[in-house]
Amino acid sequence: MKTSLVVMAAGIGSRFGKGIKQLEPVGPGGEIIMDYSIHDALEAGFDRVVFIIRRDLEEDFRAIIGNRIEKICPVAYAFQEKENLPDGFTCPPDRKKPWGTGQAVLSCKGIVNEPFLVINADDYYGKEGFCLAHDFLVKNAGKGNAFCMAGFILKNTLSDNGSVTRGICRVSDSGLLEGVVETGGLVKDGDGAATEVNGVRTPVDADSIVSMNMWALTPEFFDELERGFKTFLAGLKPEDLKAEYLLPAVIDGMIQKGTATVEVLTTRDRWFGVTYHEDKDAVVESFRALHEAGVYTEPLYR
Repeated sequence: MKTSLVVMAAGIGSRFGKGIKQLEPVGPGGEIIMDYSIHDALEAGFDRVVFIIRRDLEEDFRAIIGNRIEKICPVAYAFQEKENLPDGFTCPPDRKKPWGTGQAVLSCKGIVNEPFLVINADDYYGKEGFCLAHDFLVKNAGKGNAFCMAGFILKNTLSDNGSVTRGICRVSDSGLLEGVVETGGLVKDGDGAATEVNGVRTPVDADSIVSMNMWALTPEFFDELERGFKTFLAGLKPEDLKAEYLLPAVIDGMIQKGTATVEVLTTRDRWFGVTYHEDKDAVVESFRALHEAGVYTEPLYR
């Protein structure tokens, strides 16, 4: 069965500062974080890579990673632009960014026609999640809106250099996702975790399961995304210039309506990524340690 890895790389990355954070070298051979995700996905059994990018990034993106990956496996591109809206809708002239992760994945409609795994370009997920997701897609082939999510432990996903936003999950005793609450201001708090608002910290269970936008989905999902995007746009007010159509919210809505099931497959791997410029040194050191431990070889692709 054919399966695709869909990499969301259209984000502007405003918190990172200068440069495009998804394209920063972090490995001992100049690899970027996407290199490791693609390596682990191919190793797990995925056959194809689809990059979601902005058109203004295309030349640099192809030069830094796209042309290399095309020598290893089939590659396709989907373009996320703020002006790419359904018939009857126009982009407000003051809108600065595309419309979020839901619109990003929707841009793959017609390009991805097989079961697929969605990931963020600037997150390192570890190997386990890719294996769990691929096995799920193969096992559940043909079941329509039967999805899964790689669930990470909150304390394994926090930055040393500032707050992050995570989708904190509510999981049933049978391992099905019951809901996702996007929670901002999450910080390390000693050995635990907390939300920080205006300098006030409120403890959060550090062992909570969180979504890192690692979703295993089916082609049927595109129709739901398209319908939901039209509803989202129709409900916007003129002042909603920064509103985003978010993938977790769409999936949560399907769960609440009973039109989809999402199995949570928990991974103990430690996330890391370059959310802030100050994160880079720690990420470089983490990849160096993984290479030294034999988790990855140099060169990464053989």
